[in-house]
Amino acid sequence: MRILDIRPRPSRHPAHAGRCFGSNAAANWGFHYHDLIEDPKPREVVTIFELDTAGEPFARAVYNYVWTPQTDPDGIVHATIDYPGVPVDHASVRWRDNILVNVRVPARLHFGTMGLAPAEADFVSTIPPGYTGGNIDDWRIGKGARMYYPVAVPGACFSVGDPHAAQGDSELGGTAIEASLTGDFEFVLHKARDLGDTPLEGLTHPLLETDHQWSVYGFTFANYLAELGPDAQTVVAQHASLDRAMRDAFRKLRRFLMTVHRLSEDEAIALLSVAADFGVTQVVDANWGVHGSIRKSVFTRS
Repeated sequence: MRILDIRPRPSRHPAHAGRCFGSNAAANWGFHYHDLIEDPKPREVVTIFELDTAGEPFARAVYNYVWTPQTDPDGIVHATIDYPGVPVDHASVRWRDNILVNVRVPARLHFGTMGLAPAEADFVSTIPPGYTGGNIDDWRIGKGARMYYPVAVPGACFSVGDPHAAQGDSELGGTAIEASLTGDFEFVLHKARDLGDTPLEGLTHPLLETDHQWSVYGFTFANYLAELGPDAQTVVAQHASLDRAMRDAFRKLRRFLMTVHRLSEDEAIALLSVAADFGVTQVVDANWGVHGSIRKSVFTRS
């Protein structure tokens, strides 16, 4: 799947026509939530950013506010940020201006969730990522990148969403700058019989290719739907582990080096230690993620 373009959607509100905004929620599912030092504790904070696209795009904070219980149009009270799209009564919150003064956040336009349907369930939560992709939340999967996914069901059933204007590795507080984006995609079907002696040989998980590197994605559970049984989607968050995600990323990148580049295991492990880069992709999507990357320039021949 080739990402040909990603562009922000301007606001259609008459008072903000042509301007682009996004929101970040330091939410109850964030890694930070039970480790706060200032009062009140616990708290959830929403920060509104404006995206400047005149030149090198960046985002700048406009204001923030502490979440207070909100009542939706159906009369349901949301004490926490537990459902996306709940209308906020701005009379019930206090705007705090002059935040993140003199800070410009580099824009990294990407879609946090992209992937195919797994074979293990008909209806799947969009929160935990898995072997067919999903909510990977890697900002490197942007314009010009190519993602490879194993097809698990007839028709593949690609889906995309969770657009982000910017995000750092880990998505620590619970979200990125959630924004409205439009993407252009191109799809190429690679038949399994044709994958020998290519970078896709033996691939059973998502793989990112950019002009400069390859990246694999390790998760707490490589296939949580199969490993955790019928309750997988509700219990996976209880087992979140970076240790397991790192182990999975290591094994996937080792396999890539041994299969695609024909290295021995000892050669692959040496190269992983001296030239590969591992990082925390996200710690908020129940099935935590670690990415492992190797630069193409390491190899002197195609």
